[in-house]
Amino acid sequence: MEIPPSRSTYNNLINACGSSGNWREALKVCKKMTDNGVGPDLVTHNIVLSAYKTGAQYSKALSYFELMKGTNIRPDTTTLNIVIYCLVKLGQYGKAIDIFNSMRDKGAECRPDIVTFTSIIHLYSVSGQIDNCTAVFNTILAEGLKPNIVSYNALLGAYASHGMCTEAASVFNEMKKSSFRPDVVSYTSLLNAYGRSRHPKKAREVFDRMKANHLKPNLVSYNALINAYGSSGLLAEAVEVLREMEQDGIHPNIVSICTLLAACGQCGQKVKIDAILSAAKLRGIELNTIAYNSAIGSYMNLGEHEKAINLYQSMRKKKVKPDSVTYNVLISGCCKMSKYSEALTFFDEMVDLKIPMSKEVYSSVLCAYNKKGQLTEAESVFHSMKMAGCPPDVVTYTAMLHAYSAAENWEKACELFQEMEINGIQPDAIACSALMRAFNKGGHPSRVLILAELMREKKIPFNDAIFFEMVSACSLLQDWRTTIQLIKVIEPSFPRLSVGLKNQLLQIMGRSGKTEAMMKLFYKIIASNGDVNFDTYSILLKNLLSVGSWRKYIEVLQWMVDARVRPSSQMYLDISCFAQKSGGTEYASIINERIELLKRKAREEDSRSKLRDTHSTSLLVHRTRAENHRLLESKMAVTHAVVPDC
Repeated sequence: MEIPPSRSTYNNLINACGSSGNWREALKVCKKMTDNGVGPDLVTHNIVLSAYKTGAQYSKALSYFELMKGTNIRPDTTTLNIVIYCLVKLGQYGKAIDIFNSMRDKGAECRPDIVTFTSIIHLYSVSGQIDNCTAVFNTILAEGLKPNIVSYNALLGAYASHGMCTEAASVFNEMKKSSFRPDVVSYTSLLNAYGRSRHPKKAREVFDRMKANHLKPNLVSYNALINAYGSSGLLAEAVEVLREMEQDGIHPNIVSICTLLAACGQCGQKVKIDAILSAAKLRGIELNTIAYNSAIGSYMNLGEHEKAINLYQSMRKKKVKPDSVTYNVLISGCCKMSKYSEALTFFDEMVDLKIPMSKEVYSSVLCAYNKKGQLTEAESVFHSMKMAGCPPDVVTYTAMLHAYSAAENWEKACELFQEMEINGIQPDAIACSALMRAFNKGGHPSRVLILAELMREKKIPFNDAIFFEMVSACSLLQDWRTTIQLIKVIEPSFPRLSVGLKNQLLQIMGRSGKTEAMMKLFYKIIASNGDVNFDTYSILLKNLLSVGSWRKYIEVLQWMVDARVRPSSQMYLDISCFAQKSGGTEYASIINERIELLKRKAREEDSRSKLRDTHSTSLLVHRTRAENHRLLESKMAVTHAVVPDC
């Protein structure tokens, strides 16, 4: 006589299928169980939900849970934990929090356990709410629950994902104090925290400590260490980790390749990108969208436009789907290289493929239309962005402000700036400088100074562009008093200011006839170790000659020669003409004599410079050859084709 399987037998079989990720087979067994008259119980439902969870069928798990509600079987904490997990995976954070809060209500049948709290920590981590991660962990302690190693790792991972290395190290140490032995996940999270906070040496120390404690780093550990070096611009060290992981029997994956490609763009290593792509091909690693985006972006960052476009075309041929990031990289890259028509072609292609637009794409497209002087098209895209439910951010608003500024339409620029504030978008210095430029171009320099006062009230920091527009406004208004006050404000920043802004200040002082004040300003710039260039000296000379200060003019020429800035023929010609017309016979001979001495000294300095350059080039050639020889010795003598050292 055949004995029919019991509910327990069916549950064990369903669990065996589900735990291996074979959720379809688990469902077949569940159906057979029902057909044979053995009804599922709570354990059965939880096993099926767990099978969906293990098989990453999160939507199906939630649908099954809804069906379960129609039965007389009530969920328990395990059921709700699985549902919360699936909701987090689907990004439905609000619903997950609602279930969690209902579990904490007084009289709730299903109370949250350590698994529930750990899932909520993970929820807040992936949604970027780090303070809430800490609060939930503290609640665990306050309610008398004992955190397990998974809870500690969840909090550690939350801090690590935001590069909060101090907090991550504190949790790591607290874990050890609580008699938990950190596992590979713990060490990898701490390593990642140091890597993301630009502490590659400390990341390496954690990695070595993991090995010293007889734990074997996994693929995630190695990728985290590659990223720690790569994100800090240490490409050679990142490549060495790739080699090390292969020696330890761990094969790199697409994440490893993406990390190295991104590092190439940061390090400015165009040759290395080709080598990494070749290394991926030899290892049988197929590039995905993220990898293509990293490589295309790195090429664009290095100005390798043709290689970036070729790689994009290869991506399309291999039927790898481009996404919003792909087109943002292409469009913004083309804009940086002034290829605005090509940027807009990619935008049209993106629209045809119905790829969702990001704020970054909209901003780049607005920039392209602005540079081409197509204000109407820029306004149309800006309107489409808002209609598509993509609220503009400060970058997008700034791009549109630049468009109105370029079109000298200060009224619309002003309206847009007010719209920003109404929508709760805090303008930054770049947005303010764009509006100031519109005011200056539109003949309303007084509004620039009013806006500057508003910036002070809102504590928006001033940058070079703001100072430049304020100085321009003072010049247009011929407000020398405000100019002097502004110079006093700017003075502490002389070492950091652009040469263009310093030259503008000197020019304004000179034009106003205040050559003495102009020279004093120049002395202060030099005393602060601020940079000056040929144009700086040119401004000084023109303004000195306009007031007949020929002695100071020759002195400035002397400074140029001493600073190895070669005076132009026109500068010599200008003072010679002055000597003939206004200097008088006595002074003309003195001026011409001084000019000849300066010319002779300049020629001698040129000769010495050429000798120095020749010697330096020789040293550079020999050093480069030695480095190339070392690279060939150390990097090419490997079994696999790998990326050469920096």
